[in-house]
Amino acid sequence: MSPLVRKLEQFVRLSSADRAYLTRAASERLRKFGPRVDIVREGERPKDVQLVVAGWACRYKQLEDGRRQVVSFFLPGDSCDLNVFILREMDHSIGSITDCTIADLSRDFFEEISVGYPRIVTALWWESLVDAAIQREWTLNLGQRTALERMAHLLCELFFRLRLAGLTNGDGCDFPLTQADLADASGLSKVHVNRTLQELRSANLIVLKGRTLVVPDLRRLMNAGLFNANYLHMEREGRQLDATE
Repeated sequence: MSPLVRKLEQFVRLSSADRAYLTRAASERLRKFGPRVDIVREGERPKDVQLVVAGWACRYKQLEDGRRQVVSFFLPGDSCDLNVFILREMDHSIGSITDCTIADLSRDFFEEISVGYPRIVTALWWESLVDAAIQREWTLNLGQRTALERMAHLLCELFFRLRLAGLTNGDGCDFPLTQADLADASGLSKVHVNRTLQELRSANLIVLKGRTLVVPDLRRLMNAGLFNANYLHMEREGRQLDATE
């Protein structure tokens, strides 16, 4: 099952026709990007919704002097900006972190699902609600949590989201973020990020080796980050609209 289907089925159980339609949409109009390049730039006129099929990407804002704030991470199965069709120009940029495969979803895709695939529409509404909830949680993270709580919370969120997409392996997962990425997302300096990661390692809350993150005890890391996964809405809260087959 693709990460997109796995993710959307956390909100509403899809029919076989729904799943087939999504699988086809995620395999057409593909573009490939290398790491650390812009997929969409601030100021451009948006045309399509970008779906991350493979790889990691981020949404970011950047000042004229080069200072950058990462405001979202995109994982396989994530749609970037479902509302782009009402925008005249992009007010932020989307960049790749790793090699990325992107499927461009056109306006026709959304018109077709609005007519023939109501459960997909509902699932995408849920995805939009979760995206907004994640932004609220990131605001709280930046404004109120300590550096250690902030980092533990971010790592918990990414681990939960990867697990939701079927991209964890037991207590481990691929983790391509650099300390600079974590600094740009957490509002900390790279020196402070390094120090905070060392604290988490010393407490045996995480193991970071190369591009791999291991969480020996997820509950302990959640406690350290004051993490409550309720904002990710993973309990199929749209189950009243589930498909019957």
